[in-house]
Amino acid sequence: MGFAHGAGFLLHGLRMWRRRPGLMLLGIVPALLVLVVMVGLLVVGVLYVDDLVAWATPFADDWSGAARGVLRIGLAIALLLGSLVLFVVTFTGLTLAVGDPFYEKIWRETELMLGGDVPERGVGWLRGAIDGAGLVVLGIATTAGVFVIGLVPVVGPVVGPVLGVVVSGRLVAGELVSRSLEARGLDRADQKALLAGHRPAMLGFGTVVQLCFLVPFGAVLMMPAAVVGSTMLAREALDSRVP
Repeated sequence: MGFAHGAGFLLHGLRMWRRRPGLMLLGIVPALLVLVVMVGLLVVGVLYVDDLVAWATPFADDWSGAARGVLRIGLAIALLLGSLVLFVVTFTGLTLAVGDPFYEKIWRETELMLGGDVPERGVGWLRGAIDGAGLVVLGIATTAGVFVIGLVPVVGPVVGPVLGVVVSGRLVAGELVSRSLEARGLDRADQKALLAGHRPAMLGFGTVVQLCFLVPFGAVLMMPAAVVGSTMLAREALDSRVP
């Protein structure tokens, strides 16, 4: 149940592309729509990051050129890194909210493939949208933390992104896995208790998913696989319960 074991669930999800390509293509539609919008916003942010930093630091106008440059370059790097973390987490939340009917279809077919007791209904679009919005809020908070850490000289630009990927990955894993668990009537407290013994696996799965999302167009292709992999991870956690 270690880190590598959890990361392997994404590989299991990717195998579904070979077994059920038509089903997996359904998950590309909402992911692609959200990606186009968010990439556009990210590009705008990159183009205007210098102007934004200069606007936010008018007090540095009278500093020496070297000091002003160090401050504003550091802020620009921290802002870009934070935006990247926000992009990844927000993408997942928005995609789950927009594409819930598509991903519920993928979830259900995965459940049927695994066999056993399968819930008659998923969490529903409204509940999925609320959970997706909650993930976006948590992503914004994570981004703020990454931005602050990124301001630390020397180590900040390295430690910030690493923590951002790990923390946001754990959040995304929790949100994806919760779909199968909520459909079985488990509230957040029950889910936390159930997954307590699977923390390394959850972290491994979420971290690998986040890293794949950083690859151009990786988020579009990986999102359906992440839904499949998270369903399998949830079923493993459920099957490992002691009666």
